[in-house]
Amino acid sequence: MSVPEVAFESVEPFAFFDYFRVPYRIRQQAAPATLDDPVLARLWPVPDSTTSLYWYRALPDGGARRRPIRFDCAGYRLAGRVLDDDRVRFALGHRGNGFDGQWQPRETLRDDAGRAIGSVWRHGKDGSVLLPFDPGEVMATLWSERYRRADRSGIQRLMRGAALSTYYLVRPLMPRRVQLGLRRAFTRLQRRASFPGWPIEDGLHGFYDWMFHLLGDLAGRPVPWLAPWPDGASWAMVLTHDVETAAGLCQRDLLRARERAYGLRSSWNLVAERYVVPDDVVQTLWDEGCEVGVHGLRHDGRDLGSARFLRQRLPAMHAAAARWAAVGFRAPATQRRWEWMPQLGFAYDSSSTDTDPYEPQPGGCCTVWPFLNDDLVELPITLPQDHTLFAILSHTDGRLWCRKVGYLRARGGMALALTHPDYACDPRVVNAYEELLALVHDDPHVWHALPHEVAGWWRRRAATEIRHGPTGWEIVGPAAAEGRIWFGPPAHAMSVSDGVSDRVRGSTSDLALGEPPVS
Repeated sequence: MSVPEVAFESVEPFAFFDYFRVPYRIRQQAAPATLDDPVLARLWPVPDSTTSLYWYRALPDGGARRRPIRFDCAGYRLAGRVLDDDRVRFALGHRGNGFDGQWQPRETLRDDAGRAIGSVWRHGKDGSVLLPFDPGEVMATLWSERYRRADRSGIQRLMRGAALSTYYLVRPLMPRRVQLGLRRAFTRLQRRASFPGWPIEDGLHGFYDWMFHLLGDLAGRPVPWLAPWPDGASWAMVLTHDVETAAGLCQRDLLRARERAYGLRSSWNLVAERYVVPDDVVQTLWDEGCEVGVHGLRHDGRDLGSARFLRQRLPAMHAAAARWAAVGFRAPATQRRWEWMPQLGFAYDSSSTDTDPYEPQPGGCCTVWPFLNDDLVELPITLPQDHTLFAILSHTDGRLWCRKVGYLRARGGMALALTHPDYACDPRVVNAYEELLALVHDDPHVWHALPHEVAGWWRRRAATEIRHGPTGWEIVGPAAAEGRIWFGPPAHAMSVSDGVSDRVRGSTSDLALGEPPVS
């Protein structure tokens, strides 16, 4: 019997497999869905097709009357659109899907209030599973932060946006102590948010593990996928800096000198028109193996304030990028609009956080891996910012940084740090940064990378496939030389690829430190 070239076949593109590069092929296309006629898409392992995974093929946002909601599945906090049990019964009995009495709801999905909103169903005879949601839509809902639309009304969102715009308009006129006082007062309100969790939101990555367990059970064997990092690395460390002022540019060596001592490189995001950036400063950074990115036009919070402002300001930002040979962007104050970010015209953006309730625009994309927004690679900031820890929350050392690095390493994630030379006169910042660098610099399993290197790898990975050949599973495509095949849930694959215990490994429970009072 010949060995199949792929691990699964499907009637529909499956975004979960596309992201992980699981080998599958589309055998037949499902009929178009309507809201009143929900279609359950199906995939099955090959060569054995006796069991299947069914999932709700969600409609595009434009035609939906059902809004994404937050819900709990198997203990993981997710968000997306969910079919209730009555609509699942209707879908199973429609178009020959075969509601034969063997399907039973097994796992209850609950919303934030604890109300049952649907179920994961299982077939009592063949073991098939039905998900009342689309895993790909769940991922996109969290990445794009569309889950935040359920948090407040449209009027509240407008009021919040107006308050943010007003703050940035008058901030240059405020003394520094007044700015900090307002941020700390705002922090007391932001702390009330229960989702995403801070400093860790593990729901999406826990869901990834759950899905791989489920699919492995259906297939009867571990599922192959393309590892998130190249050349056998099991996690990544990315050092970035935002330079907000001319003083910060002059003080860059307070941080850069410590990186040099450990042989590490970093990215420096510069503001195009707020201060003068000498060409020799940029050239020195590139000569040292560092990278330069664009940190907005004037650092006034207006770059993404409206579509009109964005159109007006992009030419000047692109001109600065051309002068500096920059291919990456980070918005001041991590301001972001999912629909607008691909219009930036950069190779990558790093304006999202995995979780951060303390920024002027709170929220987070809930992942510690890169992802694509259209053709733009998003690199989430996964370590709390220095300003948040030391100026807003009054931490005194780098313990939280180091412990979250432990979690990220154990999760196989990307530890992307954001520090500012503008605040590096504070000895707490410099000492904590030194502690962080000392912790990670000689880890044999880490990929020390610049943002443009991570973005380039992620594009190559997204264009690469796994196929079964004469010698087993093999990688085909632009990432073939660097890529590695992992098997089974990411947490398990990570532990297998990294066979030694060390001083960095941590867990979510390690971060249950509490927070110092905000003074």
